[in-house]
Amino acid sequence: MLRRGRGASDSLPERATSCRSATERRGRRTDVLMMTPWLAPIVWDGSFNINILNAQFHQRHVRIGLTVFAIKKYTVFMKTFMETAEKFFMAGHKVNYYVFTDRVKEMPNITLADGRQLVVLEVPSYKRWQDVSMRRMEMIRDHSSKRFINEVDYLVCVDVDIKFTDEVGVEILSDVFGTLHPGFFGASHVQFTYERRKASVAYISPDDGDFYYAGGFFGGTVEEVYKLTNFCHSEMMTDKGNNIEAIWHDESYLNKYFLYHKPTKVLSPEYIWNNYYGHPGVIRKIRFLGIPKNDTAIRNK
Repeated sequence: MLRRGRGASDSLPERATSCRSATERRGRRTDVLMMTPWLAPIVWDGSFNINILNAQFHQRHVRIGLTVFAIKKYTVFMKTFMETAEKFFMAGHKVNYYVFTDRVKEMPNITLADGRQLVVLEVPSYKRWQDVSMRRMEMIRDHSSKRFINEVDYLVCVDVDIKFTDEVGVEILSDVFGTLHPGFFGASHVQFTYERRKASVAYISPDDGDFYYAGGFFGGTVEEVYKLTNFCHSEMMTDKGNNIEAIWHDESYLNKYFLYHKPTKVLSPEYIWNNYYGHPGVIRKIRFLGIPKNDTAIRNK
């Protein structure tokens, strides 16, 4: 689920040019930030050679898991999600789709490419959509230690109300990665909607913070995703015991985790875009696009 940032889209850089220089063709764009202060790469179109990366990952026989939650009426997004994933997600690689749902019978029948399989994991629903959102961390954590660790090497954890619109491949994979929230791309850290109440364990002071990460696209090795989700769930339970709910639920705890456990790779907003942010010149490809919906109608059914 993507939400609009607070005026951040107005500050998106517009320095992209129509022609790519020789430097850019070598993977060094000059119109965007390409590396974090802790030397983690930021992945943009033009910053990698997918053929070289595919060869490396094929040589390692890498298996990738994609987790998605289709709870309650969110099952209506599954057909589009699966069809577009089959077209654009990790083409040519072994993929397990792990679908957490409370409505197993509503799962679409999609023909999958060789080496790819759909694993439906039946889970309970929750009355409030906020609880559904926050419990994702617990479910991913528990299945990481019991199942995923034996079946895949990397986990990619995404929202279901989004469709793939361009290639998303092994260029995203790293020990642990997060994705820049498009609503706050180009904004200063004081504009980020971190949890600002000191009573919450998700609290981040106005003086802290590197980037604002979207809760709808993160991942890494199974071991690192276990650490991330275990932290987030444990912190949520601490807050719940004190009758506190972080402002943006699981996303708030994700941002707290990345503040002290820096991601080893950061994905640009190409990887989780929404059309209400427009189409600034630096966004050459929109790879994962939010689907317009009536939040109230979907969440409460």
